[in-house]
Amino acid sequence: MNRRTTPPTWTVERAVPLLAGLMILASLALATSVSTWWLLLTAFVALNLLIFAAVGWCPASLLMRRLGLPRRAELH
Repeated sequence: MNRRTTPPTWTVERAVPLLAGLMILASLALATSVSTWWLLLTAFVALNLLIFAAVGWCPASLLMRRLGLPRRAELH
């Protein structure tokens, strides 16, 4: 059995999809209740996720690094 000896640590690789999911849910709620123009936020978040998957960084990940979140590779 694999038991973890240290508590899980938030990394940039975990925080980016979390932030993206929250932004998409907020965008969809605003699009249904306020204006469909909020769907542009959903498209912007999707574009940033594609950039993050392709090159390993996006504007949100750069901000998270400045705030002190480590990258997964730094933990090993």
